[in-house]
Amino acid sequence: MTQLSTEQAARHLLLQTRGRVTPARLGVLSILLDAKTALSHQEIEQAALQQGNAFDRVTLYRALDWLVEQRVAHKIVGTDRAWRYNAQSGSSHQHAHFYCKRCEQVFCLENLQPALLVSLPHGYQVETVELNLQGCCPACAKQA
Repeated sequence: MTQLSTEQAARHLLLQTRGRVTPARLGVLSILLDAKTALSHQEIEQAALQQGNAFDRVTLYRALDWLVEQRVAHKIVGTDRAWRYNAQSGSSHQHAHFYCKRCEQVFCLENLQPALLVSLPHGYQVETVELNLQGCCPACAKQA
């Protein structure tokens, strides 16, 4: 996406939450929408600096927490116990994540739905599913 269309998409998602569209929320969500993988706090901070946005750490954490609460982003814990963030379009967070052991990137596999949702006993209501797979991503597999 181009910077302008990414910012427009981010603004649209933020307006749908009926929350305030702050520069930090807009900047962070734009970065997440542009990312091909889930990003750590530090990677988001670096991307913001490259775009000329200097958010202090507290503002960045608050923006990320708010985006997760509003379901326009979700967070994934990596094998290094660091949180990584990815944009989502308001849908529930019920898909698998893939951690590449070589490049250490985390990918959301939106089309890979956990089978347990189909066989869940009567009366249970799922809100969040975390399925983490580990291995080698396609880009790293080509290099090997």
